[in-house]
Amino acid sequence: MHKAEDYTYRVFWSEEDKAYIATVAEFPRLSSVEDTQAEAFNGMVELVRFLLNEMEKDGDVIPVPFTKKPYSGNIRLRMPKEQHQRIAIEAAEQGVSINQLLVSRI
Repeated sequence: MHKAEDYTYRVFWSEEDKAYIATVAEFPRLSSVEDTQAEAFNGMVELVRFLLNEMEKDGDVIPVPFTKKPYSGNIRLRMPKEQHQRIAIEAAEQGVSINQLLVSRI
């Protein structure tokens, strides 16, 4: 089983809620809203820990943490022919490959 600490967390201030909100990328519907960053983060980790235990008990499929997934480094990208042409021209003008140009923009 995966550990709650292996998942991808984000904590941010919400002006609307006047509180810190913690989220976890692998479980996008979960959030923890608290007065401090630490409370929001710790609350989210505990919520994920609880959810993982429940999912394991129920035999549910548990999402693999992003840090544990293998990545190839390749992404297929489709675009209109005209845009491909513009990108090819811009890359040539800069003396770089299309791949280098697009990676620099991400």
